[in-house]
Amino acid sequence: MTAPVRSWRDLAELVRAPAALSVPGDVIAGAAAAGRLGPRTAGLAGASVLLYWAGMAANDWADRDLDAVERPERPIPSGRIAPGTALGVAAGLTAAGVAVAGLAGGRRALAVAAPLAGAVWAYDLGLKSTPAGPAAMATCRALDVLLGAVGGRLRRAAWPAAVVFAHTYTVTALSRSEVDGATPALPKATLVGTAAVAASAAASRRALVPAALAGWYAYRYGAPQLAAVRNPDAARVRASVGAGILNLPALQGALTARAGRPLTGIAVAAVAPLARLLSRRVSPT
Repeated sequence: MTAPVRSWRDLAELVRAPAALSVPGDVIAGAAAAGRLGPRTAGLAGASVLLYWAGMAANDWADRDLDAVERPERPIPSGRIAPGTALGVAAGLTAAGVAVAGLAGGRRALAVAAPLAGAVWAYDLGLKSTPAGPAAMATCRALDVLLGAVGGRLRRAAWPAAVVFAHTYTVTALSRSEVDGATPALPKATLVGTAAVAASAAASRRALVPAALAGWYAYRYGAPQLAAVRNPDAARVRASVGAGILNLPALQGALTARAGRPLTGIAVAAVAPLARLLSRRVSPT
């Protein structure tokens, strides 16, 4: 049964609204790499945000029974949003995201947006708790990068898609231990992955801006992981997950600058402080 949403804050919490600031940079990085950065990129980025929000709502609907035990403060188990409402929001946002992608990028965009939507729902409804979970989520983000590249030199977007895939894998692997904590081995492994991701994004003949932004990303995401290595309790693991989400724009900016768009890359990276500020009001995890 559905029920009206009591407040916009409840809805923002359901879809993790501030975390969506980490999404447009995927599309921009893909478009820059493929030589297709332009007016339509804004529409594809908007579609990507809608699909991200859909995934967050679907995640909470699918996890409503588990959250009643582990995260009772979330909108559904706390009674602020009915399960049917959350499912309706997820379905509506999914349809809107695919439609906006089609309007912005035509059939080629639909050919990426539809599998992306399917991958989001597959992760939420079945793959999340399996060994394939981190790879499934990382695939969603890689497709997000390729969405920005449609109609351009798609092969050139394969590298940024792979880098974003690797980053997302580390965040998702950590997220599986954000309730109960982990052993030091997990944050150690993801910290090594973060260093490799940053090095991959920095490697360029146009070294200055990509290297600076990749270093910023490595510091802001790496420091919480280092703290989790020392004490991998749930709070520190959760802080690492949040840092991985909120500082992704710095990595996306490095990838965009690496593709020959340094000013655009700086603009993308500048979203990270705003995302961190908004996360004080609505949690990104």
